[in-house]
Amino acid sequence: MTNYTKLPAILLLADGTVFYGKAAGKIGTTTGEICFNTGMTGYQEVFTDPSYYGQIMVTTNAHIGNYGMHKDEIESGSIKIAGLVCKNYNIIYSRKEATESIQDNFQNENIVGISEIDTRALVRHIRNKGAMNAIISSEITDLQELKKQLAAVPSMDGLELSSQVSTTEPYYYGNPDASYKIAALDLGIKKNILRNFDDRDIYVKVYPAKTTFAEMDKWGANGYFISNGPGDPAAMPYAIETVKSILDANKPMFGICLGHQLLAEANGIGTMKMFNGHRGLNHPVKNIIKNHCEVTSQNHGFGVIPEEVRKSDKVEITHINLNDDSIEGIRVKGKKAFSVQYHPESSPGPHDSRYLFDDFVDLVKGKLAW
Repeated sequence: MTNYTKLPAILLLADGTVFYGKAAGKIGTTTGEICFNTGMTGYQEVFTDPSYYGQIMVTTNAHIGNYGMHKDEIESGSIKIAGLVCKNYNIIYSRKEATESIQDNFQNENIVGISEIDTRALVRHIRNKGAMNAIISSEITDLQELKKQLAAVPSMDGLELSSQVSTTEPYYYGNPDASYKIAALDLGIKKNILRNFDDRDIYVKVYPAKTTFAEMDKWGANGYFISNGPGDPAAMPYAIETVKSILDANKPMFGICLGHQLLAEANGIGTMKMFNGHRGLNHPVKNIIKNHCEVTSQNHGFGVIPEEVRKSDKVEITHINLNDDSIEGIRVKGKKAFSVQYHPESSPGPHDSRYLFDDFVDLVKGKLAW
């Protein structure tokens, strides 16, 4: 399958900055918003995370592909990133359990990338200039043509993308004889979230993104989960209405990442596009309710507006980011609803925040209240 040659490739940013490197993956052209992830491992989970849909991923770890690809280490049914930028693109892999190389995987899934560039310089540039659109090509060398194509790419600000990655039909996950049932709104849900519910004796029914609360309520779930996903939460009135309906019914509810932002929107708290966002495995977050710190995995380009959260009489802050004081968790006063901006299900890790699934189960069981 591997038909790899070190053809030249170009990365062009929206501000006109150009990087020259070598082709990786499929020979072709791709566009998207460029962002970077600081994780030292877990590239396969990153590639298949639906929250990265529409984004070109820059990996800061120097070697990508060195432990190959494994079918059991994916977060969705396919690669979701729009393209890859890396320094060393390792086709030969060392792990015996791997089922294919990164090159074979990328070719099978039509993913275009670029390697052998100075990712340190690129990340510093993005960090200083902010997230922006970009284009990668290993087939077009004319910069004017690339600029023309790049100019037609819409901004992530205002884009509704969850309905493009969500399931089209409801499906079940876990043991039908489990003690409790959770209805999950799939806005780009990761498989490891479902695994964490299954591990806690929870049977999950996963619904398409635009499913109403009335439709989900017919199943008789004991609680509701609002998933992570890509795009601008403010461009998702359908999901905001669903969250409002769950709140009005006072059902137990837990949201992660995009689900956190939607819970804020449903309580009249605005969201914003961040300058760079948080993406990596080492973000320090303080649980101000329990007074302890946890190292977290994060992946989001939007966030809730801190000033509006602090002024709100509907929610209280539960978690804050110790790097920039952004709001990482809230719970709704007088309701059975809470959310976090980060990923407690993170795989391969860290696992500091897995207790949040236990908190949700306790909320469903009636053992937790505030």
